[in-house]
Amino acid sequence: MAMAACVKVILGSVAFAIFWVLAVFPAVPCLPIGRTAGSLLGATLMVIFQVMTVDQAYESIDLPILVLLFGTMVVSGYLERADAFKYLGKLLTWKSKGAKDLIFRICLVSAVSSALFTNDTSCMVLTEFVLKIARENNLPPEPFLLALASSANIGSTATPIGNPQNLVIATQSGVSFWEFATGILPATILGVFFNALLLIFIYGDLLSVKKDQEDPTAGFVNGECVNSHQFSPATMGGVGSAHHETLRHRVNSEPENHWFLNGAYWDHRDQPCSRRWKMQLWKSCVYLVVVGMLVSLLMGLNMSGTAITAALALMILDFKDAVPCLEKVSYSLLLFFCGMFVTVQGFNRTGIPSTLWELMEPYAKIDEISGLAILALVILILSNLVSNVPTVLLLGARMAASSALISPAFEKKAWLILAWVSTVAGNLSLLGSAANLIVCEQACRVPDMGYTLTFWKHLKFGVPSTLLVTAIGLMLLKS
Repeated sequence: MAMAACVKVILGSVAFAIFWVLAVFPAVPCLPIGRTAGSLLGATLMVIFQVMTVDQAYESIDLPILVLLFGTMVVSGYLERADAFKYLGKLLTWKSKGAKDLIFRICLVSAVSSALFTNDTSCMVLTEFVLKIARENNLPPEPFLLALASSANIGSTATPIGNPQNLVIATQSGVSFWEFATGILPATILGVFFNALLLIFIYGDLLSVKKDQEDPTAGFVNGECVNSHQFSPATMGGVGSAHHETLRHRVNSEPENHWFLNGAYWDHRDQPCSRRWKMQLWKSCVYLVVVGMLVSLLMGLNMSGTAITAALALMILDFKDAVPCLEKVSYSLLLFFCGMFVTVQGFNRTGIPSTLWELMEPYAKIDEISGLAILALVILILSNLVSNVPTVLLLGARMAASSALISPAFEKKAWLILAWVSTVAGNLSLLGSAANLIVCEQACRVPDMGYTLTFWKHLKFGVPSTLLVTAIGLMLLKS
């Protein structure tokens, strides 16, 4: 696309810059309105500045992605009520053989649950389990929290429903669920494995140190838990803070040995056999619906249609007013996506992204090692600067078109490389991924077990992990 008129370029750049600042620093002092409002502001400015018309703004909103996001959030909520994550938590300690074994288990459970239920949801519900495991085994929590967050990001690459950027890629590329999963799964498996090995290598000495040998004030200031950051980054899964807060309250407040049924908690030890039988039947139905959804996706059925059908089936099986369930959906995340679609499309209309890509394209050929390295570096940097979903929206179609000129077979490979690098890039720093921040904030707030994972502690592991895992994945995806 040729560069638009000078005024349109300037105004479009200003609107995108406002969106970027509020997305990266949602509590910026001069305008602390948050990511969602910042996204809608950027979209509105694109129309006010006449970079695009109102009709063009509406057309830029990708409805299938929003429907898919909505459906997966509803399904995840029902899975949580059916104790799916509690069962995963129990697997972490079943016949454990020590600290290193626990590291591998946490990496595996985190990766698998993230591939099926999204990385943010997995981190939200598993953080407290991980802290309890560290405490029960008298071990320091730092390597276990890093294992949870980093493996959640890596594991989420395996499926189109693992994270928001994968949803965008699967929808825009036309790559089926089966093609996506089989194409990237080998890289995911090796990535999780080497990530666990790196954790054990870096924290081998720490894993042999008992928790009570650590500095008891680590992670605390004047007895209070302190977060190590002021602003959160713009990773799309983290925009639904209300959704995350609801999940955190439900996980931390749910009584032990209780089931959630018909809007209330019931102690299954005191209930008659008929009620326990009904609850077990309901849980089984939930799991069957989810398995059916996954099978349908693997068969290549429409992803957004499959997700919304599964969500509606679960609402019907619940056999009560669905409003409480729908209230748990992160509508702020959906609105953020609407604003982001408009803002990014408006920025594309200025011609700046196309011009920059034309300058970089000759040096970023995915059939050459040097070109692949340059392309991966650009994606890593952009994903940490403007977040992964805008990076995918800005680069996806251009990468695919450029790769298709080399060979039609390279087009799908380009989409998978983008999915891999943009997601693994979230492990670079604490501020690179919403999953990282969820683990940090959740761990800090757990009663009597609070621990602060600082920015520098994360960076010490995040940089080598990101570089190693990215390189391993690229070698597999390129072949």
